[in-house]
Amino acid sequence: MRHTVAAGLAAWLASGVAQAAYPTVAEVRAAHQPSDLVLLDHRGRPIQSVRVDGQARRLPWVRLEDVSPAMRTAIVLSEDQRFWRHSGVDWQAVAASAWANLFDARTRGASTVTMQLAGLLDSDAARPGEGRSWTQKVAQTWGARQLEAHWRKSDILEAYLNLVPFRGELVGLPALTQTLFRKHPAGLDAHEAAIAAALVRGPNASEAVVARRACQVLALQQRSCAGIELLTAQALRRKGAPMLGPQIAPHFARWALAQQGPGEPGGQSWPADARTTLDAALQRQARALLHRHLAELAGQQVEDGAVVVLDNATGAVLAWVGSSGALSAAADVDAVLARRQPGSTLKPFVYGLAFEQRVLTPASLLHDAPVQLPTGAGLYIPQNYDRRFRGWVSVRTALGNSLNVPAVRAGAMLGPDRLAQRLNDLGLALSQPGSHYGPGLALGSAEVTLLALTNAYRALANGGHWSPVQAWRPGPATSKARPQRQVFSPAVAYLVTDILSDNAARAITFGLDSALTTRGFAAVKTGTSKDMRDNWCVGYTDRYTVGVWVGNASGAPMRRVSGVSGAAPVWAGMVRALHEERVSRPPTMPAGVVRQAIHYETAGGEGLAEPDRVEVFLQGTAQAQWQLAAGAGEGEAGVAQPGRLIRSPADGAVLALDPDIPPQSQRVHFEAARHVLAAPAGGRAQAPAWWLNGKRLGSARGPVRWLPMPGRHVLELRRGNEVLDSVRFEVRGASVLAAG
Repeated sequence: MRHTVAAGLAAWLASGVAQAAYPTVAEVRAAHQPSDLVLLDHRGRPIQSVRVDGQARRLPWVRLEDVSPAMRTAIVLSEDQRFWRHSGVDWQAVAASAWANLFDARTRGASTVTMQLAGLLDSDAARPGEGRSWTQKVAQTWGARQLEAHWRKSDILEAYLNLVPFRGELVGLPALTQTLFRKHPAGLDAHEAAIAAALVRGPNASEAVVARRACQVLALQQRSCAGIELLTAQALRRKGAPMLGPQIAPHFARWALAQQGPGEPGGQSWPADARTTLDAALQRQARALLHRHLAELAGQQVEDGAVVVLDNATGAVLAWVGSSGALSAAADVDAVLARRQPGSTLKPFVYGLAFEQRVLTPASLLHDAPVQLPTGAGLYIPQNYDRRFRGWVSVRTALGNSLNVPAVRAGAMLGPDRLAQRLNDLGLALSQPGSHYGPGLALGSAEVTLLALTNAYRALANGGHWSPVQAWRPGPATSKARPQRQVFSPAVAYLVTDILSDNAARAITFGLDSALTTRGFAAVKTGTSKDMRDNWCVGYTDRYTVGVWVGNASGAPMRRVSGVSGAAPVWAGMVRALHEERVSRPPTMPAGVVRQAIHYETAGGEGLAEPDRVEVFLQGTAQAQWQLAAGAGEGEAGVAQPGRLIRSPADGAVLALDPDIPPQSQRVHFEAARHVLAAPAGGRAQAPAWWLNGKRLGSARGPVRWLPMPGRHVLELRRGNEVLDSVRFEVRGASVLAAG
């Protein structure tokens, strides 16, 4: 009877009733799509795996030579003991199965490994939930014969181990071994291999059934079953985990996949060689630096941090550390993309816009003194970080030392809406219009991400040219046009860079030997948000821009963390690592910038601690001598120019009114050269007088404290009808001040 069944089935196959074209083993390997994409750095080194298919867990294809001998033995003993001898169909097993079915006997099926593989490769031959029909059985058998005719036995076993479903969502041996045993297939021992083989027969069987079947596989090898129950329970209860191998950039991986990259459009098709812009070695250095420094700050209520490194020329992301990992209570939160208040790190953009609008120069004087600014919610009273005020200071000193009050005054000259628009042009994507933030916008009251802020500084490094950051190595699929824009002129960017790289300019606050001091050129700025909740350090060299944030994901304030003790040490460490072999060089001065030796003078007994120096200016704004008139308000201090009889104000001066300073404190002093005021011998000559816009103000020998009125003015020094000297100046302000 057995021979009759086998002969009849063979005759049916020979008739060619069921035929299917099967791919080559090379085609099957190439078509294998893992559910977990392995992201590589720009040199092809693995950095992170990430799940891209939620339907089933399939890991990268494994070659048979990379499967342990124990597993190869176990699967053959469990599924197909005559695998190495038959030609695709085990006719002896088929006959035995058919005979047993006639008498309703319980026995295992006759499907060989090759037949099962045929079913995996051909959906028509696959086994449905209710079992195969005779037609499907014939198709599967025919497919097995075709595979055996064109494939090697080792290729068949290899493909089977990579494609066979195991337990739950696990498909293929690599997914099973890494999930259940946290091993690669090459490391399976006899007991683990027996459990894996048992799961092929009963993927959803209970722990007891799987352990019993695994013991049967071990018994066929004359091995002990000791400990198999415990090992089975531990394996089946283990939850899924990332792939084995480097997992050093989880936050970057999530963001990079969201950018689509090589799979554009749609991000559904990913190449096996998914190369990103990240640098694995630099990523590890960034992680180590951040973890080590946060461990040192553990006693100061700091547990979170983030680091991002950008290539200036391309915008490539070279390092992206989104959290402190095990040190954090919110390790999954990506602090590179979290919105937080950036504090003083926005000041370079405030002054850059003021330079562009020509309301300030790096030599201009601003008043660092208490001020109250009315807002819709009440009075806004900015304070400096150290709660001290320094009187009149130059813009270079104000920005270098991160003084708050001068920055607020500069922001008031620009207006919050204009400033907000410029910040948005830099990619900061403020969530509200400028009027919502008011005067506090200049001090970083808006929330931004570390990535956007770092890229905005990269725009300064690139001469004011902004372009988006890149996650994927350039290629045909990532070559589409991306938005770019010139936000600042190269000349304005140079002025800001010159101040941010001036170690002497920040000495008052930070000293000459701080974490901001580097071996080569670097422009850098720190920032601390309200109540010490966020600390930032962002800066650039000639090749890289580095941004660092430390704080707490929960928003809890830090304790005793300053600009140079929080984020700055990590920033400095990254700059040293980036330029270990090549020192950073300063930028070349662009067209439109001039250098001018300047000298500051005082008047009226008020001191001004600004040394003589060579300053940089936009062409057309350079002035050699600057003089502070006693009692002058927020208006730009007077400029003393050689050969002029009018000492203050200077010809071409711009006086900016502050609407929140009492008018009496903003009066402008008109001053003439001393020898003009001296009474001549005999005292008969007429005394010189001040004339403004054709109207006499009074004698030049007595004090003249003029209440400034917005507009352009002509000031003359006359003796009788003779004009001794004249200057033109402008007063800028939103409204005419009432006399007080």
